[in-house]
Amino acid sequence: MKHGFVKVAAAIPQVKVADCKFNAQQIDTQIAIAEGKGIQIIVFPELSITGYTCADLFGQTLLLEEAEIALMQIMNNTRQMDIISIVGMPIASNSLLMNGAVVIQRGKILGVIPKSYLPNHGENNEQRWFSPASKYIEPSIRLCGQNVPCSPELIFETPEVNFAVEIGSDLFTPVPPSASLALKGAEIIFNPSASIEVIGKHNYLLQTIALQSSRCLCGYVMSSCGFGESTTDVVYGGNAMIAEYGNILASSERFSLKEQLVISEIDVELIRNERRANTLFTSSLGESKPAIHIATEMTNPRDLVLTRPVEPHPFVPKGEELNKRCEEIFAIQIAGLAKRLVHINGKTVVLGISGGLDSTLALLVCAKTFDKLGLSRKGIIGITMPGFGTTDRTYNNALHLMASLGITIQEISIKEACIQHFKDIDHDMTIHDVTYENGQARERTQILMDVANKVNGLVVGTGDLSELALGWATYNGDHMSMYGVNGNIPKTLVKYLVNWVALNGVDNESRNTLLDIVDTPISPELIPADEMGNIKQKTEDLVGPYELHDFFIYHFLRFGFRPSKILYLASNAFRKEYSEETIKKWLTTFCRRFFQQQFKRSCLPDGPKVGSVGISPRGDWKMPSDACAALWLKECEDL
Repeated sequence: MKHGFVKVAAAIPQVKVADCKFNAQQIDTQIAIAEGKGIQIIVFPELSITGYTCADLFGQTLLLEEAEIALMQIMNNTRQMDIISIVGMPIASNSLLMNGAVVIQRGKILGVIPKSYLPNHGENNEQRWFSPASKYIEPSIRLCGQNVPCSPELIFETPEVNFAVEIGSDLFTPVPPSASLALKGAEIIFNPSASIEVIGKHNYLLQTIALQSSRCLCGYVMSSCGFGESTTDVVYGGNAMIAEYGNILASSERFSLKEQLVISEIDVELIRNERRANTLFTSSLGESKPAIHIATEMTNPRDLVLTRPVEPHPFVPKGEELNKRCEEIFAIQIAGLAKRLVHINGKTVVLGISGGLDSTLALLVCAKTFDKLGLSRKGIIGITMPGFGTTDRTYNNALHLMASLGITIQEISIKEACIQHFKDIDHDMTIHDVTYENGQARERTQILMDVANKVNGLVVGTGDLSELALGWATYNGDHMSMYGVNGNIPKTLVKYLVNWVALNGVDNESRNTLLDIVDTPISPELIPADEMGNIKQKTEDLVGPYELHDFFIYHFLRFGFRPSKILYLASNAFRKEYSEETIKKWLTTFCRRFFQQQFKRSCLPDGPKVGSVGISPRGDWKMPSDACAALWLKECEDL
């Protein structure tokens, strides 16, 4: 199975200006290598058969004829290959000369795309030699003895993907052809280009391709001229880039003196799912000139081997971007809570402080919100509620953190109340079942709600997205609050947020406590500790590693992927950490719990959205609480 991936390549061959035979041989070689690597579609630079820098030689009949002969040579040599190739060449048609891209497969020309917008400023003089696409009014031309479609509106349809071509600087026009082609069904845009190197242009090129692939919800593959083009006035650095929906998947080495083949896989299923979900894209589908659709085959029986990396922690960026992400999320949380407090004229908040990650993050948000509003932190009432499973480590961390942050501290043990409650309902306290655990969680929530009523305050919720997606919360217990500041933040990111605040926003005493909280095992602490006083009930031992579940959540909710594809991606992302059987086990757990626990998500409290994945029943995720999980669980069983 290919799981919706299409394997593509951007080639930068060796080139000699005006030596069509040499250039064709180089193109042949790279096509053959690409075919051997399982590439399905490959694109070469603009005017790659002749070289882009032939200048007035483009007016020479001999060069034009040799270019056509070279194209026939390429088609003949690749006649037995399934790979689709896109090559650039000058094409004479009656009294016109086009800067064209030719799409070939199995010895046939599938179509010819003329360049739409010819640059004629600075070092560019294309209008001196070529005519724009608008001058070609006939729907076909004769090339290499074949009558072939010719239009900038061609869309090539295969069972795996619909793709189209725009050429070079067409991308940089106010309304690039790729925008129209994407709206008409093209899922990958290929661009044979000839981008020169000047200071700052490379970054501009990267940004433009990433942005265009994002705006058009498509894959974008560019191949630009490299070493061998004339350097009379300019230099061509050999830019090859592959992008998918705003992300650069692969790029070439600039200024290499050797040929290059840049390879990656574009996830067409992701693109299709995103287009279906994005109403801005679908609402842009207006009346316009129809595209010309060309049906073709694209077969490659080899098993797919991903060359693109699969990010194991999709919610957690790397490097400096992580700091920026944490700063922005923290600011969103603060702004959300601040608005709610201003709206109700609130001066007091109440929250339970366990010494764990989630309540710690919620407390930090409250502290910074009160600072922003000019309110005294004494209006933050932090309540530690020791129970049967509370350990000294979490208890002391909770007290130390509250003290160092200068909030109001209360300690209310839940033990006696729970003992009485278990007597009332005739529950044996030696049976540590769901009644034993949930009774404690609901007792804590009752305390928080009643204290909030007493002080005219707001209960701030602490539960995170990962817990709520799995239903790892007690219904009407820690599941409920009056405003949930963490509800759309995944567990893997909560840890980094707390760590970021520790390093950037608190005093030394608070910092030391926060760093120890970051290192504490995740636990609801509803089961008594072991004989050494250590945490006995570890969440990840029960429901699975949160890094796996966050991976599942991201790909299930964000892109609607099925279990088999999520397993495939996770097996690539975590090949060094988990076996495929382990991943499958926890994926099955995720699918089962996600469907079973929707009723908890259907009545979540208000809280701010912070990213592209959310589970608010009022916006991001609407699902019947009694939806059947059979399809997903059956696929998990069959994996």
